[in-house]
Amino acid sequence: MIGCEWEDETGDVSGYDQFGYDGEDLIILDLRTQTWIAPKQQAVITINKWNNDRYAVEYEKSYLTQICVEWLKKYVNYGRSSLLRTGTTKYHLSSSSPVSCHATGFYPNRAEMFWRKDGEEIHDGVVRGDILPNNDGTFQMSVDIDLSSVAPEDRNKYECVFQLSGVREDIIHRLERTRIRRNEYSPLNMMIIVVVDALVVLGLIGVIGFILYKKNNGEKWLFYLSFSLF
Repeated sequence: MIGCEWEDETGDVSGYDQFGYDGEDLIILDLRTQTWIAPKQQAVITINKWNNDRYAVEYEKSYLTQICVEWLKKYVNYGRSSLLRTGTTKYHLSSSSPVSCHATGFYPNRAEMFWRKDGEEIHDGVVRGDILPNNDGTFQMSVDIDLSSVAPEDRNKYECVFQLSGVREDIIHRLERTRIRRNEYSPLNMMIIVVVDALVVLGLIGVIGFILYKKNNGEKWLFYLSFSLF
């Protein structure tokens, strides 16, 4: 296995070149000492031969820390629009659950999200979720905060902050009631649903009664009945 890593924020680079056998490490290149290491006794003869070829070791280091990194930067730049997708953030609020800030569709998975009040990060009452994969190769995460003891008029002082590696600007959403999705039904919604359900039941009873009436009169009917509720 061979490859390189580049940290775009600090500029640090690193590389690795290692061989394995039967699921275990066999030979590893140590870039710091510029020598090959053998975790297994069976590879000692091989690394002694490789370490004597100083030109090959120098080339290996140059390839991993320069050539490989340059190619990595090019490919990252080509796919920057896809790799640095910030995704979207959503809020969920109900009377029986904490406030949840949810971010999804971002890449890579090096991200941070937290709640803050008046510019200071909050730790008490905060539950952080793990970064989870999506089906399209992106990631999602959520952070919950318990505001049950906070007065409603003070909740707009809270902000959800999302930070993605490689993106300089933070994504900040203030907790505003107009931007919160509610998980509970309001009394009006419940009344509408009950009325609609009652009408559907009455409609079905009427249809069944009509079918039975026609059947008793010797007539045959064939039709499809479909409906949906939103």
